[in-house]
Amino acid sequence: MSDQENGLQEDPQWLELKLPRLLYTDTVQGLHATIQSEWDSLRRSACQTAAGRALWKHVIHDPFADLLAGETYLKSFHEKIKNDRLKNARETSGVILAVRTLWFDSKIEAALSSFNGEGQVVLLGAGMDARAYRLSCLKESDVFEVDFPEVLEVKTTLLKAATETIDEHLHPRITAKSLNRVAADIRNNDWLEKLQISGFVPEKNTVWVLEGILYYLSHSHAMQVLSIIADKCALARTVLLADFMNKPSTTLSNSIFHFYSDWPDHLLPSLGFSHVKLSQLGDPDAHFGLMNDPLNLFNKLRSLPRSVQTHPDDGTPCCRLYLVEASGLPSQSNQ
Repeated sequence: MSDQENGLQEDPQWLELKLPRLLYTDTVQGLHATIQSEWDSLRRSACQTAAGRALWKHVIHDPFADLLAGETYLKSFHEKIKNDRLKNARETSGVILAVRTLWFDSKIEAALSSFNGEGQVVLLGAGMDARAYRLSCLKESDVFEVDFPEVLEVKTTLLKAATETIDEHLHPRITAKSLNRVAADIRNNDWLEKLQISGFVPEKNTVWVLEGILYYLSHSHAMQVLSIIADKCALARTVLLADFMNKPSTTLSNSIFHFYSDWPDHLLPSLGFSHVKLSQLGDPDAHFGLMNDPLNLFNKLRSLPRSVQTHPDDGTPCCRLYLVEASGLPSQSNQ
């Protein structure tokens, strides 16, 4: 199997990990030590995601991913990739994260383009996301990052450390029209109020980004968040971008993953969205040249009906990740 088939470059230099000097400054090391000692698995998952983006830099442009991930997560993730590379694995660690990131990037750009003017982008559970610094399609959009106060505080301080380095290409420059950080727990009832206090306008066209967050929530919390967003379809053009695990996927870690939906394309219309498009990893719009091997896990799953929960070949659970785009308009929701 070739490197191209499992998403790698011909010579990706996976065997050697080169970390930027900025990671070894006292400020940055102190912040990441706090993350390791004080954050729970949900909060730390933000650094894991950043590490994946950093190590798939041949397809994802995210100049701050190394800084936001930290040495521990970069080394751990790199070791997994190196082992996959040496074993010539059909699925390389991080390929799901890479495809997911590229899918969200492309769908954000398409949604904003369809607005024909300025819009809002809300990242719920934003974590260490740096889209406000790396996506040029946000230049006419107000971006809101919603997450726990300690996550946003550490993220802000890490990015501030980058501005103090002599390495000018690492100086953060916002590509969005504006960036507003909203300290809130989306499991509580006050996050929407806090979002509006920060300048969010419910009557403006909005893209809601829920990347890698829904399955960490309980069923009731996830449904509450989705219902709140669906209600906005009555006020303005609303686009929801989210990834959903099916039930077998939550068994990968019962203590961490909770919410699932085997049929999000049925669930979301019941909440008020008028158009829903579901993609699976490896589909034409969820591929990006990283899943060419027809025998990799994701392409094998795509060949099975979605109702099948256990793989007929080996009895393993059919763990699926659905990438879902849903939208609604005021006129449609009021009919």
